[in-house]
Amino acid sequence: MIFRFLRQWQNKRALKSKEYIKLFEPYFGDELVVLDTETTGLNPKKDEIISIGAVIIRDDKIRISNSFECFLKPSGNINHESIKIHHIRECDLVNAVEPEEAIKQLLDFIGNRPIVGYYISFDHKIISRYTKKIIGSRLPNPTVELSSMYYKRYRKSSSYEFVDLKFDTIMNGLGLPFLGKHDALNDAIMSAMIYLKLKSMPEYKGAFS
Repeated sequence: MIFRFLRQWQNKRALKSKEYIKLFEPYFGDELVVLDTETTGLNPKKDEIISIGAVIIRDDKIRISNSFECFLKPSGNINHESIKIHHIRECDLVNAVEPEEAIKQLLDFIGNRPIVGYYISFDHKIISRYTKKIIGSRLPNPTVELSSMYYKRYRKSSSYEFVDLKFDTIMNGLGLPFLGKHDALNDAIMSAMIYLKLKSMPEYKGAFS
């Protein structure tokens, strides 16, 4: 708790503009932002975001009409191996937005709401690399990790027993329908479905995560 407070204090002091001080304000509402990114690779220290999708959960409903989707211009050519995963080609990014503008739009959409996601630490780290450059601070929003929620629900009596935390396994295990995969907005919507399904189970009654 103390470490988090100090880190937030340092991030707040590093802000380049007071416009973003609102990101650090405590959130007392009932909305969550479910977020996903598609990237050029799996290294948050050097790879780039090429697509961001996010959707709002309010009153235990996914507000599809209140969603965010943006494609970002990469600084160079996209690795062919990553194209096999996210299916986003260079020709698909002709009308993509400059990264700085995209991140500012994302921050406006998220505000100070908590963020939910599948392995959200990766998305948080790679987005924070951009926000640190653009606004001077890492993304300060609290996060909820779906794989941890699923593990808590499905772990067995022995702590040594394996629980498969792959996204497909979680979706199948919860009996949820698949949308088009490796599309940032669709992945965000599916992640929202996972959150709501897990949250409705007895282990999470009255709990945020």
